[in-house]
Amino acid sequence: MNYGNALDSLTPNAGWSWDGKTYEGISWHPDNTDDLPTKAELDAEVTRLQTEYDAKQYQRDRAVSYPALAEQFDKLWHDINNGTLDNTGVFFTALKEVKDNNPKPGE
Repeated sequence: MNYGNALDSLTPNAGWSWDGKTYEGISWHPDNTDDLPTKAELDAEVTRLQTEYDAKQYQRDRAVSYPALAEQFDKLWHDINNGTLDNTGVFFTALKEVKDNNPKPGE
């Protein structure tokens, strides 16, 4: 996360440009009507956004680990056909493995 992300979050209607480096590199457009955040406010927002992003890492890990949807539907069909549409079926166990390998924080 960086000042650009923090500016988008704190001042969604503001006109600004940023050199991508420092707080001093932020230029506010003359028609800006938002309250302009201080460096401390932007630093705090960068930290908050990074913490929020990091807390959802398990979601990104799961997303790339799940079987393709076509494969999930095939497993689901077979479980329905075999009468194993419960927590012993191949559909459930495949998804549970992904969840177990990429646990939600606090679980």
